[in-house]
Amino acid sequence: MTAAVVFSAVTLALLSRPPPAVCARRDVVELGDADFDYLAMEHETMLVKFYAPWCGHCKKLAPEFEKAANKLKGLVKLAKVDCTANSETCGRFGVTGYPTLKIFRYGKDAASYDGPRTAVGIYEVMRRQTGPDSVHLKSKDDLRDFVNNYDASIVGKAAIPDSARLPEFLKGAGLLRDQFRFAHITDLQVAEDHKVNSESVLLFRPPRLANAFEDSVVVFKDYLTISSLRRFIRDHLYGLCPHMMLENRDRLRVRDLLTAYYDLDYHHNVRGSNYWRNRVMKVASKYSGRSLMFSVANKKDFRIELEEDYDLGTSDAGDLPFVTIRTKLGQKYVMREEFTRDGQSLERFLEDYFAGRLKQYIKSEPIPEKNSAAVKVVVAESFNEIVNDPDKDVLIQFYSPSCPHCKKLEPIYRELAETLYSYPRTVIAKMNAVDNDIPLGYDVQGYPTIYFAPVGKKDNPIRYQVNPFFSQLIS
Repeated sequence: MTAAVVFSAVTLALLSRPPPAVCARRDVVELGDADFDYLAMEHETMLVKFYAPWCGHCKKLAPEFEKAANKLKGLVKLAKVDCTANSETCGRFGVTGYPTLKIFRYGKDAASYDGPRTAVGIYEVMRRQTGPDSVHLKSKDDLRDFVNNYDASIVGKAAIPDSARLPEFLKGAGLLRDQFRFAHITDLQVAEDHKVNSESVLLFRPPRLANAFEDSVVVFKDYLTISSLRRFIRDHLYGLCPHMMLENRDRLRVRDLLTAYYDLDYHHNVRGSNYWRNRVMKVASKYSGRSLMFSVANKKDFRIELEEDYDLGTSDAGDLPFVTIRTKLGQKYVMREEFTRDGQSLERFLEDYFAGRLKQYIKSEPIPEKNSAAVKVVVAESFNEIVNDPDKDVLIQFYSPSCPHCKKLEPIYRELAETLYSYPRTVIAKMNAVDNDIPLGYDVQGYPTIYFAPVGKKDNPIRYQVNPFFSQLIS
């Protein structure tokens, strides 16, 4: 008898239980097969969430989506479509996974939404979707006002309105407007203070991040295509040491990233925020070209993450920055030495990092002294020994102690373990994913998440696809 057969047999007994009721929302309009086209055509810009009621990621997104809808009233309409009840509409727009977010203009599918899934992030992205793709700047005052913004600005400069470069720039602005701010100039005198050739693209970094270590304006010099424009923005947008926020952290973390967390506040204390940033930049300038990016962040914005990943509360470390390195593969390193104002401690930390002398930071519960129950307890420090045992097939559940779904699953999972207890080459295990770091290769976005690590495939574990009916029942 296999683990999957026992699991499915037990869950079938629960199928008579009805799914929970769904509360109606007022700010997010519900659309379906019968009225989607008619109602969507009424709105210049609409963000539509295609979802399934049993989807855990959809449930996590729902309150953020609702908050964003409230903030965007009068600017952008937010809507949702239940794909389990409106398969015709979802199929027509190529929806294959949940949640899928798409931007519509007067009922036409304009673009996929690939931005952040927080209320603030959705608001910022969709706010940029209002108005033209690129703002036409007609005076020096227009240019000054446009670039004097909290975010970076990309300005296309063309000698004449029908310049060969302008249509390509505007096309790029249309495709990238959800991520960046675009404007264009057709009167050369508007940008005469910037000594560049007649046709070019200028990237203005935010004035609040101006510093003595890099230029505030970067000039695009390659042949203009949408691909080269995208590459130019990607390579120069953030500069030597960007301000990491919840909205841009995923884009920054595609590379190995050092972050200094402190009481950064560019809305109320620009000078104080740049005090520590300048010290990070001074050191960062010495390591330019190395395989590491630098950033600064507000410690309070990342409070939950710091508490979960490093056991650090916002009151820890006093007024000094708390410095970490997180690689693109997920390894973590912490600067133990106090951040000195001359930057020497940061330099020593970096020298040790590049020399391979730093010990990786792993958050782990203590290894249990006794572990003889049918369901083996795994912690981060024992994961390799138990789950990656080359001679055993291991089924492991990642759970949260406070998760009600996990608690409902517990007796079923224990019954499965007891059934297979007599098989010496099979291990049924569980790991508290809140208090232990999750190893590479395991994507845990919600609880419970179950993986099977069979003999010979420890580097490529198989995610257990829970029956959708069961997902609905344990919700």
